[in-house]
Amino acid sequence: MKSVVRARAHIRKSAQLTPAPFVLVQQASAFAARAHRHQTRKDERTPYFSHVARVAMTVSSVFGCNDPVVLASALLHDTIEDTTTDFEDILDRFGAQIAENVAALTKNMALPEELREETYDAQLLKANWQVKLIKLADVYDNLHDIAEFPEARREKAKSEAIDKCERAIAIARSKPATPLVAQAAKIVESFMRGV
Repeated sequence: MKSVVRARAHIRKSAQLTPAPFVLVQQASAFAARAHRHQTRKDERTPYFSHVARVAMTVSSVFGCNDPVVLASALLHDTIEDTTTDFEDILDRFGAQIAENVAALTKNMALPEELREETYDAQLLKANWQVKLIKLADVYDNLHDIAEFPEARREKAKSEAIDKCERAIAIARSKPATPLVAQAAKIVESFMRGV
């Protein structure tokens, strides 16, 4: 019993020492994992959560942005679009900035596809640099994921992924892009050309 009491005390002390920004990322990760728990990627094998985790890792490890608000937004970027989560859920739990970022990364699925994509691109054009960075990480991961597709679907998926990469790169380069977003666009473009 004493060991259980000591373990609980250690856990409480560790929690107090955990930096608040890291807690935000942990909470976003747990929320996204629960929201996507019954979903798989298009390969029908990979848990969907792996995509949002890889998007956040791309933002951090490939693009060099460790801002906890950006990482939390990356983890949550598909929750409104692909789950029962709504804007208010994100707003209540994570605040206005993250909710606005996630909303900017959400397509209006009620629109016909062509209009939906045009509206989405216009929405991204108006978005902040953080949203553009996350979108670049999203398309980068989706292009990486093509290797996991069944061979019969791979060429079509590759063509669609390249189109989305090109659109995201163009959006990222609109207006004066921040140096971080400009560098991320170069990374995505370089990877895309090598595929």
